[in-house]
Amino acid sequence: MLKPEVGPIIGHTTDNQARIFLRGKWHKDAMVFAGVRYKKIGNEHWSKGVFVKLTALRDMTDVIVLSDLAADTEYEYQAGWFSPMNPVHNEQTVQELPLQWPRDIYRLRTQSARVTTPRAYLVGSCRYLRMTAGVPANPDFGDQIFAAMTNLAHHAEPPINALLMTGDQVYVDDLNFIAPDREYQEILAKYRTAFSQPHIGKLMSSVPTYMILDDHEIEDNWPANKNSRDEHLYKNAIAAYELYQASHSPAHELNIHGKISHPLNRYWYQFTNGDIEWFVTDIRTRRNLSTTDRRILDVEQEQALCNWLIHSPARVKFVVTSVMLYPDRQRLGDDAWQNFPEQRLRLLETIRTHGISNVIFISGDVHGSLTSRLTHSEDRDFNVHTIVSSPLCNSKLLPYAKDSTFILDQPLARTAAGDYRHELTGKVISQDNFAHLVVDGQLIKVSYHDRDGKLLQSTEIELR
Repeated sequence: MLKPEVGPIIGHTTDNQARIFLRGKWHKDAMVFAGVRYKKIGNEHWSKGVFVKLTALRDMTDVIVLSDLAADTEYEYQAGWFSPMNPVHNEQTVQELPLQWPRDIYRLRTQSARVTTPRAYLVGSCRYLRMTAGVPANPDFGDQIFAAMTNLAHHAEPPINALLMTGDQVYVDDLNFIAPDREYQEILAKYRTAFSQPHIGKLMSSVPTYMILDDHEIEDNWPANKNSRDEHLYKNAIAAYELYQASHSPAHELNIHGKISHPLNRYWYQFTNGDIEWFVTDIRTRRNLSTTDRRILDVEQEQALCNWLIHSPARVKFVVTSVMLYPDRQRLGDDAWQNFPEQRLRLLETIRTHGISNVIFISGDVHGSLTSRLTHSEDRDFNVHTIVSSPLCNSKLLPYAKDSTFILDQPLARTAAGDYRHELTGKVISQDNFAHLVVDGQLIKVSYHDRDGKLLQSTEIELR
């Protein structure tokens, strides 16, 4: 067996299951299988291999689901791919082959089944990796921050439950104005390169990783900048996104055989860790820019989000929206919730009128990080927070956000029932960074770290 060409990437992980993404390599006129085997830390014997057949239709990628795992338990696992000599093999018969597994041993940890266990997360967005003629420019620089994240994950207490990558994991456009990549194979090459750098590969092989797209997975400020020639680009970009980001997410349900079901009909999803729940929105592919019914979320998704907010028993509710809910920007706000004020107000009024506590919005996009609190002038019980983490790696051609980027001296919205007012609860961080969130008891501690892992700032959010 050979090492994966991309991966392994640990995707959605529960207290008894884990999804593992990996890529093999195409062999002309030959079948190719990928496999994973695992064991509890300290056990001597490996499980039987779990295999899947790889096809060129999916760029030789797939997701293997490990089931019947023990809760809150560390496992070692090995992953690889091979092409059997006998062309009549299938996913069951290859289990009996005397395979020599790659030497690399990875680790994963299942989620705790205990409701009140403290939880921790890493959050980041906007990882710029410029590609020129198919070759990454200065890839070590773009990969450095993931070494710091891996080091923190290896020493963190409580353990890191998940890595949330909230948009622009790849830049399909990557400021390539002369000959932008639009073809499927060109976009796939960017994903392969971006996710196979050593430090990000090490991080994603050991920490469950949840992703959602933003505009640069397609085109800057999509779909506002869409033109008549972009249907081809969109088709190719979304096909690549489905393979490399959505494939290992909870957006895919499992079929009766415990395997990933296809096709995928939406990209937004939910997942749960004890008394903490996450709703990861898709604010890119379901937008409606018409003047009569402007929406950043389509009707189905808005209803699902509001129903979840109202009826979920979760103590803490994280909502991921790759662009910022608030505060608004002084300029260039057309791409964010700022340009969809009616729908934003409906969402806030749902939270306020139903008395929903501990709602935290997680965003990226603006190439600056901050925490902010939103209150209501006439409703003392209303309290919503936002945590923004961006960028993981900026382009030298793009500025960082700073305090003056945002509108901070006026209410977010004025209604007959009162004003929505916001304030920063820390400094705006204007450098490459990532966020470390710890939910423990009645507090969420938000710590921002630079590309070397140095602590930049900490903020505490009190829960109710």
